[in-house]
Amino acid sequence: MLTVNEYFDGKVKSVAFQSSTLPATIGVISAGEYEFGTSEKETMTVVSGELTVLLPGQQDWQTFGAGESFEVAGQASFKAKTDADTAYLCTYG
Repeated sequence: MLTVNEYFDGKVKSVAFQSSTLPATIGVISAGEYEFGTSEKETMTVVSGELTVLLPGQQDWQTFGAGESFEVAGQASFKAKTDADTAYLCTYG
């Protein structure tokens, strides 16, 4: 079954599903700057566009384009910003 999630007054939307290996969401982040919290390990892959992130424990922002991924540990938070709509795939665990 699919579950639709909406955050930040509708500026971030995703659809949750069970992939062949892990629980996952696929979604779109509208232009803006956000802070996300994790409950478990997340691997985020940019599908379209570009996402600039400040990962936990880091001082420098990193930019990820289509096809690139980054990981965030569980029970952490990270900041993300984008200048245009950016699509992503996130797996959990």
